[in-house]
Amino acid sequence: MSNSSFHLPLNLAPDQASPEWMSKGDNAWQLTAATLVGMQSVPGLLILYGGAVKKKWAVNSAFMALYAFACVLVCWVLWGYRLSFGTQLAPFWGVPNVSLEQDYLLGQAFTGKFPNATMVYFQFVFAAITLILIAGAVLGRMNFYAWMMFVPLWLTFSYTVGAFSIWSPNGFLTKKGIIDYSGGYVIHLSSGVAGFTAAYWVGPRLTRDRERFPPNNIILMLMGAGMLWLGWTGFNGGDPYAANIDASLAVLNTHICTATSLLTWLMLDLAFFRKSSVIGAVQGMTTGLVCITPAAGVVQGWAAILMGICSGSIPWFTMMVVHKRSELLQKVDDTMAILHTHAIAGSLGGILTGFFAVPKLNRIFYGVPGQYVGLFYGFHMGRVSTGFRQVGIQLLGILFVVIFNIISTSLICLFIKLFVPLRMSEEDMEIGDEATHGEEAYAICGDGDRFESSKYDVELAVTKIRSGRK
Repeated sequence: MSNSSFHLPLNLAPDQASPEWMSKGDNAWQLTAATLVGMQSVPGLLILYGGAVKKKWAVNSAFMALYAFACVLVCWVLWGYRLSFGTQLAPFWGVPNVSLEQDYLLGQAFTGKFPNATMVYFQFVFAAITLILIAGAVLGRMNFYAWMMFVPLWLTFSYTVGAFSIWSPNGFLTKKGIIDYSGGYVIHLSSGVAGFTAAYWVGPRLTRDRERFPPNNIILMLMGAGMLWLGWTGFNGGDPYAANIDASLAVLNTHICTATSLLTWLMLDLAFFRKSSVIGAVQGMTTGLVCITPAAGVVQGWAAILMGICSGSIPWFTMMVVHKRSELLQKVDDTMAILHTHAIAGSLGGILTGFFAVPKLNRIFYGVPGQYVGLFYGFHMGRVSTGFRQVGIQLLGILFVVIFNIISTSLICLFIKLFVPLRMSEEDMEIGDEATHGEEAYAICGDGDRFESSKYDVELAVTKIRSGRK
């Protein structure tokens, strides 16, 4: 028997850049998944918002997304990440600290076989898209200076609380056993409720903008929607924090539910309105993506189809029927219907997760045997009380996120109002991008020039022509 020691191939052998605890494959997938999620925001939602609004709001809407993406990253590494995933300060908050030192960033993350630097980046893109989704509710009238204040304040005093409570190992809802695979609560329910609340405090668009607000470029809107859909591969596929079988299942379930939801919404539009609405199809796509998010890697494929049918029909009903009959919902001007596509769909996904969560898949994802049992499997396994408990915890999570975000978002809006108006002036809303940023989205036949400048140039040209004739 040889006494020679076993040697790993050089590409697998640990070294200073690849510690023993790190998986190169997991790290590579996590960075890729994070970048896919980042592209959902920039350029995905940036393009979707820019194409879905009136021409006069295209620049402002897209720029709100770009600003939020940049601002969130700076706040995230300075204090946001450690508030969300750091050492426990309270049952719902971590100790604020920076995430910039080499010793910290190169150490192993709180879960997963990759460094903190990768986890900070991965969690940042989730935080960023949450703020950008909120922007969808206030497009077409929110004062940009108020938005500049809103982003860091809401990230600090709302998002971090939800993230710690539901995702951090020390969070109080985490310990109770809530299932939020990839952000149905932390991202979609919170952004839907916060967006609707912010829309209430900001106030509505101009009356004629509310009555008629056609997309300025449906093809661009569809391009943004397509990037949002495919980017969800990283959104849900990255949450096992490993390139494993659960990631594969999560990706497939995501696309199954989304396609089913889109088709369901389309069928309802055809049945009741006799029109195959492109905007409606995008709404159905979005509700499918949102609904499957809390369940993606812990349910079977047949459940993904059922969830798609529910997400394509229930939010359709709340948007097309309930909304039009409710004075409260009509009063609040939610530009992109974030309440229905994210809050309603996110809540629906959380509840259905409580019904369809598979114990074996939860064991793979959480590594905890026997704790997470969907009600459907509780009946099947003779553990009915455990199944009902899971549904109860899912409902408790919804209650917490809704109440907390109504209060926190209202306080933030009222605080900002002490310094700057939340809403643009009537004059600025009449003009749009030109008044807010001094720029227009599409410069055709001189449209790109500022009004005063173009008027001066025309007068100068006329004077020169007349002088030449003399």
